[in-house]
Amino acid sequence: MAAITAGLAGLLFLLVCINVGRGDYPIALSQVIEVLLGGGTSAERFIIADLRLPRSLVGVLVGVALGVAGAITQSITRNPLASPDILGISIGASVAAVALIVLTGGSIASFLGIFGLPLAALLGGLAAAIALFLLSWKGGVDGFRIILIGIAITAIGQALVYWMLIISDIHDVARAQAWLVGSLNGRDWRNVYPMLTVVLICGTIAVIAAFQLGALRLGEDSARALGTRLQLAQTTLLLCAVGLTAASVAAAGPIGFVGLMAPQVALRLVRSAGPPIIASGLTGGCLVLLADIVARTVLPVELPAGIVTAALGGPFLLYLLIRTNRKVSA
Repeated sequence: MAAITAGLAGLLFLLVCINVGRGDYPIALSQVIEVLLGGGTSAERFIIADLRLPRSLVGVLVGVALGVAGAITQSITRNPLASPDILGISIGASVAAVALIVLTGGSIASFLGIFGLPLAALLGGLAAAIALFLLSWKGGVDGFRIILIGIAITAIGQALVYWMLIISDIHDVARAQAWLVGSLNGRDWRNVYPMLTVVLICGTIAVIAAFQLGALRLGEDSARALGTRLQLAQTTLLLCAVGLTAASVAAAGPIGFVGLMAPQVALRLVRSAGPPIIASGLTGGCLVLLADIVARTVLPVELPAGIVTAALGGPFLLYLLIRTNRKVSA
């Protein structure tokens, strides 16, 4: 497990270097590594550190946040389909952020500065999570029931987003629509620091609570028998998942399916009993950066990273559905 986790960390660093080196002024991989280690010319340091590195770091942090959030939600519900975007947490954050952009003309968001969208996304994601658990709670958390409720919340949230886009000014709609696709374009150091703070706080709590996650995967009765304070553990971990999801949505828009794919890919690589927290985060960072590299340099036209992750996530969701259905039939 440690070797796989170290390999994922190395792959993530390599993808950062590749992403930073790509652009109108290409920089060789060896030169990128030299600059990141403190060397290079002043021009290379300016291009890499000031212009390109923040975009890649935001991508890493967004991927880590979504991967960890997905591992938490899948462990709590004991369902591989339970990711923040399918459960409605991402759309809840999106509804609040879009409302801040289009219904206020961006005035409140501008007034609140860099904290405007993160705060709105956090409140929206928290509201969606509360509604999810209130509607799906029936003497405990049932994995199948929570998925159905999450799909309903997602549909309602999408309808609200479309309604706000229809009734709003065309300029605000253009801003919101560009953000809704999920992109790392134009990200700078002001986007890195709030995201880094959330990932460090919530990620640390999730790692510390790894024992509770392992107990929760065994079922509620087994978790209580092992001494887990069930409701406290579920609430704390859910708040971490909401915070991570809301921060990622605020930083880069709703980049879909990363929270679904990363824990399941990490699970198969590590071969653990459930989605591993650290490996899921590293896998999420690799997926987002790989999507950004493909969207910027491989395809004929530059696309937002969210389109690439959606193209990958759709077939992966079908694979999980077929695999889950075969397990149930067997």
